[in-house]
Amino acid sequence: MSAVQIRPTRKSTRFRGISINLMYFPALGLFAVFLLWPAIQGLMLSWTNWDGYSPGFANVGFANYERLVSDPNFHVALRNTFLFGIGSTIIQQIVGLFLAVLLDRGGRGASFMKAVVYLPVLISPVVMGTFYYLIFRYRQGALNEILELVGIGPLAWLSNPNFAIVVIIFINSMQFVGISMIIYLSGLQAIPEEINEAALLDGVSGWQSFSQIIWPMLHPAFAASVVINLIGGLKLFDIVRVLTNGGPGYSTNSVSTLIGRTYFGNQAAGYAAAQGVVLFLIIALFTVGTNFWLDRRSQRIGV
Repeated sequence: MSAVQIRPTRKSTRFRGISINLMYFPALGLFAVFLLWPAIQGLMLSWTNWDGYSPGFANVGFANYERLVSDPNFHVALRNTFLFGIGSTIIQQIVGLFLAVLLDRGGRGASFMKAVVYLPVLISPVVMGTFYYLIFRYRQGALNEILELVGIGPLAWLSNPNFAIVVIIFINSMQFVGISMIIYLSGLQAIPEEINEAALLDGVSGWQSFSQIIWPMLHPAFAASVVINLIGGLKLFDIVRVLTNGGPGYSTNSVSTLIGRTYFGNQAAGYAAAQGVVLFLIIALFTVGTNFWLDRRSQRIGV
């Protein structure tokens, strides 16, 4: 008996396509309600002088954005945001790649170490910030007590702006370096073992094999890790809020923490909304620019 083939009619094919498209509507509805509409509202509020509490407010046009240009506190927060984002991203790539290469070899305790490195990612940044506050605080801080024992004396880790920024970058990097490690591990495990074996047979050294073969093939993992870490660093809030609350003064604020202080502390919701719009544009531009650079790099190395 010959097999009977049943071909779908044009009507059934069209209906199936419509059914699949209808499945997008729940997700699009959630996106519109919880992301798109709040973003539009924030943009509209950035043109007002609303204090966040009163029922009435007036449209002030671009006055809030003009204020940003001359606001020294916003300039400091903007600089710190770039430091947090770029600094954390660089550290996470270096440490995450090193740990991934080290743990990819396997051996006794490798699985345990992967869990230990990744565990801080699962902990709330508020909890992590509180834990490190007990280490870095001036009085009765664990680190300063150790320094006193060796005769160096206590240091103002959190009240000195320069020290505090470095501490925040360090803490954020160490908490989320597990993400980079997992991404690089996935990239390493996707590389066929035959490539490494062929390189060894050809007499290629370990460093040459990594720099000329392995690293170019890790470009997709590198691109994903950079973008994820950069976005996380640029919108840093929790650790800054817990460790320094943006102080002393406004010296360690990120744009995210400055938005909170502007809204609740200064009761200037319209101005805070303008800061939020600028932060959104910064993250969007950095993300698009980074993706463009990574795509160009990918084409150049042929990955």
